[in-house]
Amino acid sequence: MPGAGRLAADVTFPSAGLTLAGTVLRPADPTAGDSVDAAGGAGPAALILPGSGPIDRDGDHRRMPLGISRALAESLADHGVASLRYDKRGTGSSEGEWLPTGLLDNVEDARAALRFLAGQPGVDPARIVVVGHSEGAILAGHLGADPGVAGLVLLSATGTPGKEMLAWQTRQVAGSLPRPVRALLRLLRIDVVERQARNVEKIEASTADVLRMDGARLNARWHRELLASDPRVQLGATTVPVLAITGAKDLQVDPADLQRIAELVPGEVETVLVPDLTHILRRDEQPASLARYKKLVRRPVDPEVLDRVAGWVLRTTQTGATVADGS
Repeated sequence: MPGAGRLAADVTFPSAGLTLAGTVLRPADPTAGDSVDAAGGAGPAALILPGSGPIDRDGDHRRMPLGISRALAESLADHGVASLRYDKRGTGSSEGEWLPTGLLDNVEDARAALRFLAGQPGVDPARIVVVGHSEGAILAGHLGADPGVAGLVLLSATGTPGKEMLAWQTRQVAGSLPRPVRALLRLLRIDVVERQARNVEKIEASTADVLRMDGARLNARWHRELLASDPRVQLGATTVPVLAITGAKDLQVDPADLQRIAELVPGEVETVLVPDLTHILRRDEQPASLARYKKLVRRPVDPEVLDRVAGWVLRTTQTGATVADGS
């Protein structure tokens, strides 16, 4: 259902004494997706929240241009849905510093972005869906009970407490390392899982916002708050419709968490396990490996995932609509 083009506007909004910068992307023809309220002239919108790290409004890291947020925004606009995406603190044109920023700071910024989007011309403040990828899905869970939120889209989401999730992630990544690397680690008597567990203990015992570990500066406050987080609490309090999509080759969150999400959310839930899909929303026919991310990002974000998200957002934000399978 392609739209008639897109209209982009650079915007700024306040959060915790800082000015954050982003982009509102609108469909040039808002009736393309049959999403406009004929009485009020306002249509649905989506707040797009990216994954962890110093990520800009397009979903890009300076060392890895993922482009997930941009792809979601463009797909939504082509379906007649406006969106807001923004640079995280200390990235792009946003004020602040990334390293000392905590997970709960990111929740506060997301909530400020939600308020800003609700006040935009042409946006129905009662029909905003929060679309979160990876860490963004955790943030989305915190917003699930906020006024005006009509639904949540959780991409590559965890339904497991932070400490358990990181331990699972470390085991998967260690097992996916190339054979020569695993052989070298055995030769050097380095157990990746044990080393990570020791690092977690150091982080939990720390009090500084930033910690030097293994020769690099670490966002310790963010890690402590992630380790202490339990998405089951937020998911259990979510009564709006939820769409959760995870790839069968995700190494960073357990695909089995889709079932946990379905069991935790008391409201309407649709879960989708996508064959060959990785954590970065590209499909990989080869065995899952973080080392392949640099090649995978040359591919576009999976179009079937984008279409499913956009279709679900449209159905969920239409008055009296019933969410059906597919897109």
